[in-house]
Amino acid sequence: MVPRRFLPPTSLLCAFEAAARTQSFTAAARELNLTQSAVSRQIRALEEILGSELFHREKQKVRLSLAGSAYAREIREALTRISGATLGFRANPVGRSLNLAVLPMFAARWLIPRLPRFLAAHPDITINLATRLTPFDFRLEALDAAVHFGVREWPGAEMDFLMHETVVPLCSPAMKQRLDWTCPADLAHAPLLHLVSRPDAWERWFAAMKIDPDEVHGPLFDQFSLITEAARSALGVALLPEFLVRAEVENGSLVKALDAPVASKEAYYLAWPRTHEHYQPLELFRQWMQAEASSIGVPSHRQEPGAVNQISPTR
Repeated sequence: MVPRRFLPPTSLLCAFEAAARTQSFTAAARELNLTQSAVSRQIRALEEILGSELFHREKQKVRLSLAGSAYAREIREALTRISGATLGFRANPVGRSLNLAVLPMFAARWLIPRLPRFLAAHPDITINLATRLTPFDFRLEALDAAVHFGVREWPGAEMDFLMHETVVPLCSPAMKQRLDWTCPADLAHAPLLHLVSRPDAWERWFAAMKIDPDEVHGPLFDQFSLITEAARSALGVALLPEFLVRAEVENGSLVKALDAPVASKEAYYLAWPRTHEHYQPLELFRQWMQAEASSIGVPSHRQEPGAVNQISPTR
């Protein structure tokens, strides 16, 4: 149990967080519907508990001390977690909720359209989604599981294999018609679009095609949705997972720059902390995710845990 002397009243922490964020006792008072003097007294009371000043007071201005700035970051995170926990409780008071970290494009194009089936089978479970692009420490996040694309490695977590993917070079019909590439080597001189989370994707594609393009250049995008729209807008050629852009290919807004797909060596996994092994909503969701993943037409290339696929062209 945490000693009470290390738990300042929430009202003091809220006043401090608002003042730290706005760098103004007056602005914090407006936000909290208090007087400026009341906010000043609350922060002074917090400083007395801590035994040190949080702000440098300079005439009519206040400025966070170095220690105060570090304290503000942690207090803001703690208050955010308390707020999120309260919101989650209100959303599902019976406690059968699942907080899931997702990859934005995978969630929007693959997971969310399928979720109604899970919720129909389990109407007492609430699914809460939050975006995370990289692995994180489950001990520090109020999340029960995460969809991960990469290798089978996540410290402190178990991982269920879901599926592999195949990527293909796609562009707008206008760009394809204008440049009319005929072989993989032609793309070495094309405007290539790059995803921040997969910075060497094009190098891998060229290697699979047994081509050395020297250096590969082009603009960077931090989201699949952005790079997809850039390809549709004729900004360049993007390497995209076929199963996530099926709609664009079917409606003709994206076409294959070349019919040269490549299977990624990474895969999609559902990661979850070992401490949640017997949490029933997670158990039910894990079973459902694996059933959904195995039912679609994405190559699985299933292998033993720990093995690594090599990139290879799929013809």
